[in-house]
Amino acid sequence: MPTLTYLGHSAFLLEGDGTSVAIDPFLSGNPNASHRPDQIAPNTILLTHAHNDHLGDTVAIAKRTGATVIATFELGEWLQEQGVERAIDANHGGTVAFEGGTVKLTPAWHTSSYKDNGAVVAPGVPAGLVVRFGGKTVYFAGDTCLFGDMRLIGEEGLDLAVLPIGDRYTMGPADAARAVEFLNVGAVIPCHYNTFPSIRQDPHAFRRLVEERTTSRCVVLDPGQSHEV
Repeated sequence: MPTLTYLGHSAFLLEGDGTSVAIDPFLSGNPNASHRPDQIAPNTILLTHAHNDHLGDTVAIAKRTGATVIATFELGEWLQEQGVERAIDANHGGTVAFEGGTVKLTPAWHTSSYKDNGAVVAPGVPAGLVVRFGGKTVYFAGDTCLFGDMRLIGEEGLDLAVLPIGDRYTMGPADAARAVEFLNVGAVIPCHYNTFPSIRQDPHAFRRLVEERTTSRCVVLDPGQSHEV
């Protein structure tokens, strides 16, 4: 059974059967990071979008480990230009196989760009990720607002959903709780909160909201803690 470890902000490490997958590995410069970039060696890196607090240390980790990186088209092209040899570009609705599993890209309502020395590069669109790994299906929403087609994503047969709750740049707790209803998911883990003052939230209040409104279980993880999917 796979294990999901929260690395802080929206960064996660999914592990099982000797294989590991990093999601949005923003570790350097992340005040809540539980790991340094050199402490993880994923076989695969999955990216929801190009913002600095999600792309994070992807290039350095991929170059060090030889990891496959899967991202939306423009971001994947940009990663190849940065020397990431195993960068795979894809887009909404597409499914890509990786070592140990697959990822299907879904829509997400947000923006996507990367700032490099003050210049905005790697434009494109954000995505959510439906990851099938170790016999389980996990939805990483990425940064997004609530949208009605989450009901369709729920038809993927989700075991776990990872949702942002920080508000201002993404869903806040109330909308994220509605997303749990739309997704019809067994369990949910909140992310993208308390890293910066502008996204300060109480995850335990969100847990109570979810468990009052839905039949889903809400698991609150501190950075460094793990959950068996």
